[in-house]
Amino acid sequence: MSKKTIKQITLSGLVLMIFSSIFGFSNSMTAFYQMGYASIIWYVLTAILFFVPSALMFAEYGASFKAAKGGIYSWLEGSIGKKPAFIGTFIWLSAWIVWLVSSTQFFLVSVSTMLTGHDTTQSWHLLGMSANKTLGILEVIFLIIVTFVASRGIDKISRIASVGGVITLGISVIFIMASLLLWVLNHGHLAEPMTATNLIKSPNPMFVSPIAILSFIVYALFAYGGLETMAGVIDSVHKPEKTFPKALIIAMLMMTFLYILTIFLCGVAANWNTVLGKAHVNLANVEYVLINNMGLTLGKALGLSSSGAVILGKIFSQITALSDVFGGLGAAFVMCYSPIKSFIEGSDSRLLPARLTALNDVGMPAFAMWCQAALVSVIILFISFGGDAANQFYTILTDMMNVSSSAPYLFLIGAFPFFKMKKDLDRPFVFFKNQTWTWIISIIVWLVIAVGIVFTCVQPILDGDYATAFWTAFGPVLFGVLAWIFYRRAERKHIID
Repeated sequence: MSKKTIKQITLSGLVLMIFSSIFGFSNSMTAFYQMGYASIIWYVLTAILFFVPSALMFAEYGASFKAAKGGIYSWLEGSIGKKPAFIGTFIWLSAWIVWLVSSTQFFLVSVSTMLTGHDTTQSWHLLGMSANKTLGILEVIFLIIVTFVASRGIDKISRIASVGGVITLGISVIFIMASLLLWVLNHGHLAEPMTATNLIKSPNPMFVSPIAILSFIVYALFAYGGLETMAGVIDSVHKPEKTFPKALIIAMLMMTFLYILTIFLCGVAANWNTVLGKAHVNLANVEYVLINNMGLTLGKALGLSSSGAVILGKIFSQITALSDVFGGLGAAFVMCYSPIKSFIEGSDSRLLPARLTALNDVGMPAFAMWCQAALVSVIILFISFGGDAANQFYTILTDMMNVSSSAPYLFLIGAFPFFKMKKDLDRPFVFFKNQTWTWIISIIVWLVIAVGIVFTCVQPILDGDYATAFWTAFGPVLFGVLAWIFYRRAERKHIID
């Protein structure tokens, strides 16, 4: 592809790129499960207070550092120096480590639902062990297989993820059309009533206190996460100074509207207390519970027999699970090496032990990948053998993933005013032109992220659930400490100044 062709990304093309990379259909299901209709206001506020301003900041980063290979490491190093850049990027890596912990668990739930039509993982028992212990063992086995294959450079299986992406998009369309059809057939009746109270109060007893409600910000942040990857195409956009901000606004409106719509449509077929307020429903299977219920309810509305409606619900669940299995399998192979390889190539190799940065004969950081697999396995076994109930088990995993994914934004947003103060940078794209307003907006966005993270970690402590609090903060804290140790080691040995 020629350089001229690459630089012709249009407004519509950029909007689709942003949308397809960030929007997640299952995020709406999680939001409805956590907060009901009350989640809508938080998605709107997060879009305004986080999505648009941070995306514009990342656009400026990407435009000025477009020639650097280190991604966010290069952004941070060029703004606030090597040490905070190394620590911030190392914490960013922890998000993917935690993602591997949680995704392997959710992958098994998808496999179970694909095969049987509903989540049966809590009935799985290996050698007399409990379900959670059995799942932990199976996750470790799955992770070992994935790491072994990926370390051999066999990465073409990641193409499976694209098939899953197409199927997932189709599932989103089916859910929306089926929900709208059911709404019409029910003459506008909602299974979950839309009242003023429901718009501000969660039906979930876990999200009624002010601190718990504020902790939901992290879930909304996760729904809009991944913005930093979009700024990398800024130099390939046609008239970026006009196209990029316009695409962000359009994409924000599209995603926010679809999140609101799908959250609302969850209530067309599902009454929260009747469908979701049960012990067997958790963050890993709530998507399938809602999809199954949609098929079941629609089948009854269409006049199908009871058995026919049950079959339709099962088909809906299995197709959704099939898409998740394909997407999860492809993503697992890519994510077990892509983030760690990117980190090794982007950061200063002198800061890490030589074995961690070494590549094997097929260009993979095999030793680092196996260290990663060992760490993930230890975390999985600690959590799964901890004796927690399934619902708490999945909550721990989800909170770990959300906090780890959000923490790096504290570095990126916090560094932005200092980036703007740099005088020796080429700035082909500038949106924030006033330094005072840059500080004000950066502080607001930073506080939104910090409040969500802090309250997500504090809420379990107030409830006396110290295990959940520990694991929620585990990823960023552990990797921050490790990064500091590596950097101090390099300083003591005079490897760096």
